[in-house]
Amino acid sequence: MAQPTQQPKKQIAFFEKYLTIWVILCIVGGILIGYVAGDQMEVLSRMEVYQVNIPIAILIWLMIYPMMLQIDFTSLKRIGRKPTGIVLTVIVNWLIKPFTMAFFAWLFFSNLYAAFISPEQAGEYIAGAIILGAAPCTAMVFVWSYLSDGDPNYTLMQVSVNDLIILVAFVPIVGLLLGITDVTVPYDTLFLSIVIYVVVPLVAGFLTSRTLIRSKGEAWFTQEFLPRLKPMSVLALLLTLILLFAFQGVNILNNPLIIVFIAIPLILQTYFIFFLTWYGGRKLKLGHAVCAPAAMIGASNFFELAVAVAIALFGLDSPAALVCVVGVLVEVPIMLSLVAFANKNKY
Repeated sequence: MAQPTQQPKKQIAFFEKYLTIWVILCIVGGILIGYVAGDQMEVLSRMEVYQVNIPIAILIWLMIYPMMLQIDFTSLKRIGRKPTGIVLTVIVNWLIKPFTMAFFAWLFFSNLYAAFISPEQAGEYIAGAIILGAAPCTAMVFVWSYLSDGDPNYTLMQVSVNDLIILVAFVPIVGLLLGITDVTVPYDTLFLSIVIYVVVPLVAGFLTSRTLIRSKGEAWFTQEFLPRLKPMSVLALLLTLILLFAFQGVNILNNPLIIVFIAIPLILQTYFIFFLTWYGGRKLKLGHAVCAPAAMIGASNFFELAVAVAIALFGLDSPAALVCVVGVLVEVPIMLSLVAFANKNKY
C-alpha cells in the first residue's frame, strides 16, 4: 500500500526570515557611520525638493516598485463572488486600525512615558505611529499568507483593494489623526508623498508587468524577471535603514531605551489587530485560507510608505521616522509568532 506523499514544510525565504537581524546590523552600522561622519551627514539631509529627501526617495522607490509589479488588478473582478473577507479587511484596515494605533500611541507616549519624553517629542512619536498605522501591508503579506496556508488568489484581491484605497484614504486619515494630535499637517507634502511612493510605482509596475507578460509570457515574468529585481529591493531597504540610523544615532545614544519604549505600543497594536480580525473572521464563518491572510494584512504594515512619508513630513532625524523604522525591527518576529498561532489553530 503506497504511503501518502509528505508535503514539504513551507519556509520563509532567507532574507525575510532574518530581517530583524539585518535591521539590527543596520542600526549598529548606521549609528557608527553617523558618529564618525558627524556634521557631514547634513549634506545628504539638505538634498530635498518640497521636503522630500532625494536620496531616500530614490531608495524607497526602488523598494516599492518591485512590490507593485506583483499587483494584478484583474483579480478585482472576482470580488463579488466572496466579498465577506474583502469587507472585513477594509473595515479593520481603514475604519479601526489607524484609530487604535493612534490610541495606543497617545496612551504610551503622552501618558505612560510622560516622565521620560517631552510633549513635543511625544507629538512626533504619535505622528509616526499614526502614519505607520494608516499604511496596511501590501508586500510581506504574501509571505505570511503562504506560510499560513492562505488562498493566494484571495490574498492578491485583498492586497489589490488595499492599494487602491491607499490612493484615496491615506492622506485624509493621516491628516485627520495628525490634526487631533495638534501636529501641523503640510498637505502638499503629504499628497506629493502619495504620488511619489504609491501612484508612480503603481502605474509603472502595472505598465511594466502588462508589457512584459504580453511579450515574454507570465511564466517568464514570475519565474525570471521578478526574482532578478529582488536583490535591488533588498539592497535599497538596507541602505535606507543605514541612512536613517546614521541620522538617528545621536537620539538613540542619548536615550538608548527609546527603541524599547517605541516597540511596546507597536507590539500591542499588532497583536490586538490580528486577534480582532482573526476572531471576527471566524465569527463571520470565513475559511482559514481567507481569514488568516485578512488578519495578517491588518497586523502588518506598509513600512516603506510609512518611512517615506514620516521623513517627508518631519525629517530624517525625527522621532516620527524612528517609530516607522522600529516598526520594521519588530514586525518579522511578531508576524512569525502569529503565523505559528494561525497554523496551530487551523480550522
